[in-house]
Amino acid sequence: MKSKEISRKLIEWVRDRVEVAGAKGVIFGLSGGLDSAVVGLLCNQIFSENALALIMPCHSRKEDVEDAVYFAERFNIKYRIIQLNESYNRLQGELSRVKLPKTVESNRSSLALANTKPRLRMTTLYYFANLLNYLVVGTGNKSERMVGYFTKYGDGGVDIAPLGNLLKTEVRELAKCLGVPQKIIDKPPSAGLWEGQTDEEEIGVTYEDLDACLSGQISIAKVDLMIKRSEHKRDLPDIPNF
Repeated sequence: MKSKEISRKLIEWVRDRVEVAGAKGVIFGLSGGLDSAVVGLLCNQIFSENALALIMPCHSRKEDVEDAVYFAERFNIKYRIIQLNESYNRLQGELSRVKLPKTVESNRSSLALANTKPRLRMTTLYYFANLLNYLVVGTGNKSERMVGYFTKYGDGGVDIAPLGNLLKTEVRELAKCLGVPQKIIDKPPSAGLWEGQTDEEEIGVTYEDLDACLSGQISIAKVDLMIKRSEHKRDLPDIPNF
């Protein structure tokens, strides 16, 4: 399916989901990256007056915040900046008061703390979504979803995920069709969890290879294992069958 047709279908899909939910509009996080830019343009085409982008720096790179603001202003997307640094610092301080067993690995502790950032953003999005009767629109794509590269109840905590069935390479093509600036398309994908972090380095596979694996062109054992181990992140909470 060509990008233009995908765009049309996604616009219809989002509009329908909002109408069915009895909501007035949509809200989403704008990070300065590719996926959120695509979601922003799609949502703004449907609900120009009732589409709100939240830029939520949490010890984020200055350049990412600048890119998000530049993008929102270039395309006349309504936005607000919510600073989460202080909230994160206070939470980190309280969490550090709890003494953990020495057997807890430091890298595991660092990742757990980093994951509080997208969870703070999720809480912020839902606060305003409740106030405004908006649906929270996720920005995750199929490549990330299938290998579990998202924070459960963080950036994975959304009402609808329009890019959830599009591979990263397909999102890039859609971005070009929609007119996303090249500087944003060319940015190394990053969740912004810590300084210098990139998606591909953390996943351990390039998006091109990941997408080729997910589309059945090649086989990568590591990807198969990631899919299996992240099943719980794609399902509703498991409940007993009795």
